[in-house]
Amino acid sequence: MVVTLPPDYRPSDDEEFMNALQQEYFRQKLIRWRADLLREADVTLNSLSAGGISEADLTDRASVETDRALELRTRDRARKLISKIDQALERIANGSYGFCEETFEPIGLRRLEARPIATLSIEAQERHEKMEKVHRDD
Repeated sequence: MVVTLPPDYRPSDDEEFMNALQQEYFRQKLIRWRADLLREADVTLNSLSAGGISEADLTDRASVETDRALELRTRDRARKLISKIDQALERIANGSYGFCEETFEPIGLRRLEARPIATLSIEAQERHEKMEKVHRDD
């Protein structure tokens, strides 16, 4: 079934949670985010493959190397994010998107707007983080 979103559509609490329009809205949001990350990765790859470091001054060379290392770390985070986006798209396809992996309750539209790859409700995420902190402090 093909769903066409109105141009000004925004998910609302007044409608059924994760109806076809909401699913399509988040699917498109995730696809755009993924495309942006891939475009940024291409720019990085092109700039890194443009050539070696040609700075004669040691300080300038170190600065360029630091910038490149930072960019590579950023790209690695983006790679992991793309994987999470792909998982979210799969959840949309199988009908589990928008529901907490722990409680199976709706995650909430505001949380999904802010973090469309979320897999836990705010309450479950807070419990998870609290448990992590407790075990980390041991």
